Amino acid sequence: MDQLMDILTEVNADVDFETCDTLIDDGILDSFDIVSIVGELNDTFDIEITPVDIVPENFNSAEAMWEMIQRLQDN
Repeated sequence: MDQLMDILTEVNADVDFETCDTLIDDGILDSFDIVSIVGELNDTFDIEITPVDIVPENFNSAEAMWEMIQRLQDN
């Protein structure tokens, strides 16, 4: 989870990723941010996030992203 938080902070240091759970719904992260995050997560966690995974439910919070990472690592 620490690696994820480092990645998120690097993408946008102005966001409180520890508590925010509306990153997509409130437009806090834009499409460029998501593309950057997906690339970093794929490389860092050796996973493949596909277009099917790129939905608001998976990116609205750091916790949701972490759950997606764990799910993809188990596959």
